[in-house]
Amino acid sequence: LLIGSHCETQSHAGWLDGAMGVIYGLEVARSLGHGVDVAAWADEEAHYGSFLGSRSFCGQLSDVEIDGCVGRDDATPLRVALDRAGFGGRARALIDPKRTLGYLEAHIEQGPHLESSHLRIGIVTAIVGSHRFRIVFEGEQNHAGTTPMALRRDAGVTLVRLACAIDERFHRLAGPRTVWTTGRITLEPGAPAIVPGGAEMLFNFRDTDPAVLASLTAELESLVALANRGPCRVRIADRGCSVPQVMDGRFQSAIECAAERHAPGLHVRMPSGAGHDAQVLAACVPCAMVFVPSIGGISHHW
Repeated sequence: LLIGSHCETQSHAGWLDGAMGVIYGLEVARSLGHGVDVAAWADEEAHYGSFLGSRSFCGQLSDVEIDGCVGRDDATPLRVALDRAGFGGRARALIDPKRTLGYLEAHIEQGPHLESSHLRIGIVTAIVGSHRFRIVFEGEQNHAGTTPMALRRDAGVTLVRLACAIDERFHRLAGPRTVWTTGRITLEPGAPAIVPGGAEMLFNFRDTDPAVLASLTAELESLVALANRGPCRVRIADRGCSVPQVMDGRFQSAIECAAERHAPGLHVRMPSGAGHDAQVLAACVPCAMVFVPSIGGISHHW
């Protein structure tokens, strides 16, 4: 049995996100003494790419993609970072499905449900798919005091209007667990006396239902096309996605039986609103996840 999680977190985020699952794997391996391998995946949090460690282990990461990866904080090429860490030229490990019974990942819930309901264990039923977009706005930079309002091509105003339109429309199309976030907005040049000539927003939405994800994608593309008819040019510059993944049914039942034995009546089956390495491993072996309560329901915060 392979047990583990990822070894890094988001910048300025919680120290239990990922590392706890690795420690769980080490404790189980030390207790049993055999039959367990432990994984500490790298770059689940997309500092260079997306699920790079687990995807590499499952044969889903090409050398071409590695060559194109750069650090989001300082633009260091991944190849350079690997060399500095002593991994340059080392052969990559690959999963052997014949040797691996399955993969189990323990994780903090990253939400308030378990703690607020006074529950101790969450048995994950499915992991959401996440669709990510970088939307670029091109206007005209000009003087903020002398440019008449009717002549302005303000990229920042166009961005805000699109963000509001997305929020209004998505509420009408969303499923019961759909979520969406504009995680970053930048204005160029970002000075108080200058009409922004450029802007960018990073936007993502998540759900476990492929039909809902497809509907939201179509709606976003329609709204971007509509915004592009205004004074500024608007386009989706980059996009990425992960597909929803159902956890193994037998694995879920086994965890539920164990939960009832150790925490009777204090467990629940629930979907994961966040992405995890388990959704990558699920393409190769049966996978399951165990959630425990997040302190205060907080995750991505130091």
